[in-house]
Amino acid sequence: MFTTNKQKNINDPVYGFITIPDAAVFDVIEHPFFQRMRRIKQLGLTHYTYPSAQHTRFQHALGAMHLMGLAIGVLRLKDIEITAAEARGLNLAILLHDIGHGPFSHTLERTIVRDLTHEELSKLFMAELNRQLGGVLDMAYAIFTDQYPKKFLHQLVSSQLDMDRLDYLARDSFFTGVAEGVISYDRIIKMLTVYDDELVVEGKGIYSIEKFLISRRLMYWQVYLHKTVIAADQLLVNLLKRAKYLAENGTSLFATPAFESFLKYNPTQKDFETERKWLDNFAKLDDFDVFASVKVWATHPDPILSNLCTNLVNRQLFRVEMQTKPFDPVYVDQIRQKTINQLHLAPDEIDYYFTSDRVENKAYNPRHDRIMIKGKKNELTDISEASEELNNAVMPTTVSKYLLCYPKEIR
Repeated sequence: MFTTNKQKNINDPVYGFITIPDAAVFDVIEHPFFQRMRRIKQLGLTHYTYPSAQHTRFQHALGAMHLMGLAIGVLRLKDIEITAAEARGLNLAILLHDIGHGPFSHTLERTIVRDLTHEELSKLFMAELNRQLGGVLDMAYAIFTDQYPKKFLHQLVSSQLDMDRLDYLARDSFFTGVAEGVISYDRIIKMLTVYDDELVVEGKGIYSIEKFLISRRLMYWQVYLHKTVIAADQLLVNLLKRAKYLAENGTSLFATPAFESFLKYNPTQKDFETERKWLDNFAKLDDFDVFASVKVWATHPDPILSNLCTNLVNRQLFRVEMQTKPFDPVYVDQIRQKTINQLHLAPDEIDYYFTSDRVENKAYNPRHDRIMIKGKKNELTDISEASEELNNAVMPTTVSKYLLCYPKEIR
């Protein structure tokens, strides 16, 4: 039976009380599609490095919606028109922006479902929710897909200074305890304005934006691309590759029915669009499906699968070497060969235990949804040119690091 009291307050450790703005938002939050996000960790396996990083996509979505409400209020006070319908559309769009994430969030992007990103899956979920709820998401979908006439509304949902980024930096730094990620989200929001249908920042907010960009870069190296996080992520990705290989070749594996369907088959976007069962099956997947299977697979007869799963369960992670220049190919080949010899692997099995890759960190890209600073005479200047503190030659530049990932027993 549905509740008639839809004016709820949720106590959040980052912001205090979050108010659900209207009945339509409440109904979306109560839907099983959205409730699934309670069971998906925001930062995948980052808790293997930062034990308190146990927060979920559900918490992040509510936090982003809270910040959206603050932004709407600030812009209205500056005589920027946002109708009640547009405000609802914004709240629903930001609430659902990550609904397409699968188990362990970014860790398993394109692993369980290879041909679709979480953004594409989010669109499919929103379209289905809109059908079930009688068109209540029409405007939210238009804003989310950047089809609504007011372009600044989409920027609030998806840009280099959107409510998504503001919340995940504030929330991830809170739950990891990494102080370098703390940002002045309230100050940034108060400095937002709109000029010529573009979301911009008032000039006096430039220092808060500088801190935001620096914090984002530091969080990538200290949290999102931390060596131990990469090691845990790679182990999970590799064991799922092995599980899919076995399942596709007829090996019996324990799995929930929904998870089993994705182990045996790789649905395309067309499959999702034409067969309702694929979205339904994906909507039943969460972290618990995957990790319950990993625990059972730890005793599977296949030695590679059982070894990888045992190592993940017991946190016996890969060794990760990381440096700013490519590794010597001779050294890379030595490690590969040692791994094959010591673990008695066939040449086509080495990729389950050895990875050579490159990771990138770019805090700001001036060629994509630029952050513009509005001066006193209404002139707009890109943050990379307006900033006195940030190194203009470094800030827009992608910083790459090269990594090798292999078992710790390989010396």
